[in-house]
Amino acid sequence: MNFITKNIVAVLVVVALGSAGSAYYFFSQYQVLKQNPQAVTEKENSLLVAKLGQLIVLPKDEQPTIATVADPSKLKDQPFFANAKTGDKVFIYTNAKKAILYDEAANRIIEVAPINIGETK
Repeated sequence: MNFITKNIVAVLVVVALGSAGSAYYFFSQYQVLKQNPQAVTEKENSLLVAKLGQLIVLPKDEQPTIATVADPSKLKDQPFFANAKTGDKVFIYTNAKKAILYDEAANRIIEVAPINIGETK
């Protein structure tokens, strides 16, 4: 074999090994997701709570419900969402009766408000 052929073979071997490694990695990630579909969401939520926790003291005894603002124009009549943008996160702590509007891109709190959830008698 000449020099060019050896280099082409070497490059093809490296590409094949890289492809096999990538395929194995993504297949193993797929298997993990198949076993626990909520794993990614739980991990993202934990990271969001940790980022928000650096800006404000959060209730320690509960996990928030987290929602994403999809269309702020539909929420403009509500004072809490007056400065909301698409992609902002809303953290709702039902036991603490608190809602927090968080801009993840700017890493800042936009609004904090008490919430009144109807109580059953």
